[in-house]
Amino acid sequence: MHYDEKNQIVTSNLWLNLDEKNEQLVTNLWLTLEWVDVNLRWNVSQYGGIRDIRIAPKYIWKPDVLMYNSADERIDSTFPTNVVVQHNGSCSYIPPGIFKSTCKIDITWFPFDDQKCVMKFGSWTYDGNALDLLLPSEEADLSTYIDNGEWDLRGFPGVRNLIYYTCCPEPYVDITFTLHIRRRTLYYGFNLIIPCVLISSMALLGFALPPDSGEKLTLGVTILLSLTVFLLLVAETMPPTSDAVPLIGTYFACTMVMVAFSVVMTVVVLNYHHRNSDTHEMPQCIKSLFLVWLPWILRMSRPSRKMKEKRVLFNKKMKELELKERSSRSLLANVLEIDDDFRTAYSTPGYLHVPSNDDSSAIHSCITTQRELSSITRELRFITNHLRDEDGANEIIGEWKFAAMVIDRVCLIMFTIFTMVSTFLCLFSAPHLSA
Repeated sequence: MHYDEKNQIVTSNLWLNLDEKNEQLVTNLWLTLEWVDVNLRWNVSQYGGIRDIRIAPKYIWKPDVLMYNSADERIDSTFPTNVVVQHNGSCSYIPPGIFKSTCKIDITWFPFDDQKCVMKFGSWTYDGNALDLLLPSEEADLSTYIDNGEWDLRGFPGVRNLIYYTCCPEPYVDITFTLHIRRRTLYYGFNLIIPCVLISSMALLGFALPPDSGEKLTLGVTILLSLTVFLLLVAETMPPTSDAVPLIGTYFACTMVMVAFSVVMTVVVLNYHHRNSDTHEMPQCIKSLFLVWLPWILRMSRPSRKMKEKRVLFNKKMKELELKERSSRSLLANVLEIDDDFRTAYSTPGYLHVPSNDDSSAIHSCITTQRELSSITRELRFITNHLRDEDGANEIIGEWKFAAMVIDRVCLIMFTIFTMVSTFLCLFSAPHLSA
């Protein structure tokens, strides 16, 4: 008996489904096997003009072609259709089947990735000397292929391989088809990428939020939790592999690090904003950095007009207090001079002067006035010192708050630049942005 298998064609049909979690490819294929069996030839004139017949495959010989990298429990998942036999011995066997094969998933550029899944067909028992496999064309027939909503089919080439194994000296022939598909990015763009970019942009608003609002820290923690949820959604669709980190995972990780660091800097800003003169004293290096150099670089200025108005009012108050103090001193000096003149006028040398009732009352009133003026002077000095201390404390509080504003501005600029650079690097480093 002589069998000569001439070619094998794989025709894609209906649909394909890629299970990325389990790294399996499910396809609906039609295998086209053609060979010549010399034992099935007949003369058409001797059999009533019959040129072809249909025979069940179990009654004749057929090549034992199987998928080497099958992930199906049955290994051979084709349906045994009839074999069309021509009068010249030419046999055509087209078994349809749903093939489940292994496919190594490369998640490096997810969701802008291309996947290449290999389907390897060959004889299970015949070597290349007994059964030869040939390809009529370098590309599978895709005329009946139905488009997939998630994947775009880029090509389905086939190649004939002649392999020598170490166990056997005979060559073994296989036909390897490579299914090249590209992911459609519209779904992931609207459901993953755009929300992530918006959330990371909202993290920048935390530095523009006033510290007295009490929501700066809450906003940062909420954004961090939102990014964690999106990262979990991505992890659910990816296979648990450590070979590579997906591009969208890298972007999420960079954004999460940025948001986490922004939360830390928000704590620092709030700490600086609520400091006062009773608990903290600003070192000279921090004054030089946050009150002089960084504001000059960032073109920031303190509210100097209000400070000048306060200083003018303070100086006016000080001048009024000084005038009052001087007037009180002059008044007291005048009273004392009057008292001395009075004593000199009514005193006789060599005689002891005994004051009258009017003199004693005048002296008593002068002493009382002196005491009142002394108490008024002490109170004025106390008020002056209190105002001076209060203005000094307000000045220190203002310095801490201004330092917090400078840190907010620096973080806003730095994180804005980091967000833009990381977004452009992650998105535009992909081999393509749309299928």
